[in-house]
Amino acid sequence: MQESLTIVLPLPNKVLSPNCMVASVPGRFMKVAATKKYRRLAKEAVEAEDIQTAPWDYVTTQPIFYHKISRRRDEDNYQSMLKAAYDGIVDAGLVSDDDHLHMRKHHPKFLVDKVNPRVEIRILNGN
Repeated sequence: MQESLTIVLPLPNKVLSPNCMVASVPGRFMKVAATKKYRRLAKEAVEAEDIQTAPWDYVTTQPIFYHKISRRRDEDNYQSMLKAAYDGIVDAGLVSDDDHLHMRKHHPKFLVDKVNPRVEIRILNGN
């Protein structure tokens, strides 16, 4: 039997994008703070699910971004913005690592929700 869960997080802060320049000291502090917060939110979301069968050996993830408006978006940048969330999933003990041996990350999908922008990460235990 395959288990799955979906965690819901706010859209990542723009400073988590690899295209965001943080050359100043305050910019670096802002990026560090945003990374820690997003990692903590992901960890808390997984822990709230109270998965008794963790740790899972191998998971696949499918992020779905819901934005207020539809436009072209760079999949690679949005995947990178979720690095802190994947680390939070590991911190919660759902999977032992976020490397290719333990986690397969599918490219993100982009949908529109004008009322509730968010990212949902669907996590499936197994291949």
